Amino acid sequence: MIRPLDVVVLGAGVIGVTTAYALAKRGLSVAIVDRRTGPGYETSYANGAQLSYAYTDALASPALLRKLPFLVTMGDPAIDLKLTADPAFIKWGLHFLRNCTGGRFKANTLAALELAMESRLALHTLLARHPLDFAYEAAGKLHLYYDDKGLPAADEVRKLKGRSGVIQYMMTPAEARAIEPALESVSGIAGAIYTPDDEVGDPHAFCMNLLQVLVDEYGVQTHFGFEAAALESRHGLVRIQNGQNDEISARRVAICLGIGAPRFLGQIGIRVPIWPMKGYSFTAPHGVAAPRISITDTARKIVLCNLGGQMRVAGIAQLGNWSNDVDPVQLHRLIHKAQSAFPDAARYDKAYMTWAGLRPMSPRSLPIISEPRPDIFLNVGHGMLGWTFAMGAAERTANLIMNENLESLNEE
Repeated sequence: MIRPLDVVVLGAGVIGVTTAYALAKRGLSVAIVDRRTGPGYETSYANGAQLSYAYTDALASPALLRKLPFLVTMGDPAIDLKLTADPAFIKWGLHFLRNCTGGRFKANTLAALELAMESRLALHTLLARHPLDFAYEAAGKLHLYYDDKGLPAADEVRKLKGRSGVIQYMMTPAEARAIEPALESVSGIAGAIYTPDDEVGDPHAFCMNLLQVLVDEYGVQTHFGFEAAALESRHGLVRIQNGQNDEISARRVAICLGIGAPRFLGQIGIRVPIWPMKGYSFTAPHGVAAPRISITDTARKIVLCNLGGQMRVAGIAQLGNWSNDVDPVQLHRLIHKAQSAFPDAARYDKAYMTWAGLRPMSPRSLPIISEPRPDIFLNVGHGMLGWTFAMGAAERTANLIMNENLESLNEE
């Protein structure tokens, strides 16, 4: 008799692939299922590429709450809020607003920081065992501020994280330019926070290369081009069907579907508070003054990342936009903002690999890692930090599943 699989992982983005690795290295038999033709082709494909271990600030905060009336009435090109009477959005929004207090902002930020530190350790451990090629570099990161009024609050958050062992430095404009000469052409900088230990890496290349390791060394099965349409538990197995009556079954299922999770889980009566925040990116050849250190421009809400000899630029936040299509108007806006602030960072006229992705936002800016049913496990809702959280969230999910497996074995 053929022994059933231990776990089917639904979703082959960076969350799904790392979850499969965390399970397979523990000795479980695993299959990865995804509707696309390979791994990392949706939100993981061309995001900002920053591994922002120290920048885990929750989106829900007193500062954002104060800005909400302006954002709703006047709008902001960097943050677009699409309000709707959808009951799911209203519930999500109320939960988000409850997390805008100072106390919850600090608690959520520190909880995210703890997960990010776990993720960094897990990634370093993985790379010591399996050296992967994904333009990985410990480049450090500079957060640029253009308003003196915002610096004290940023410094308070820096000090909060410092009590947890995070190394960050508040810098003057001259000090920032000394460690990153590419900022010489950038005007108006009031100050910066430098994080020397933050990293960068291409998440799509990471998914591709880690999947190859999973198949070659851990015997992980892959089922691409399989769009999960239904799930049922029967005779001790979870059975996943597509629209053509094909079926894959296992003892357990790990849901790693990103923004697809609410719809899929809703079919089986499981509700998750996740709402989309659409972002854009493009990649371009280096300009004459390409920054070596990763940059986050807090005023324009854009990031620049030196990625394998190219410049990855990402930004824009559209809450409530469910379309994956690249809007040429928004893309042009992103290119214009980057070029106006960092004119020599990239050859903007040669921009290619344009991308749009839907970040699965939770009200707390923390992933939902849970066991809503004895054979169903969730690893969803990583928001804007999916790449950063991936390895740590995978370890937590695998630990949850292993505990369940141990209990099941004891019962049997």
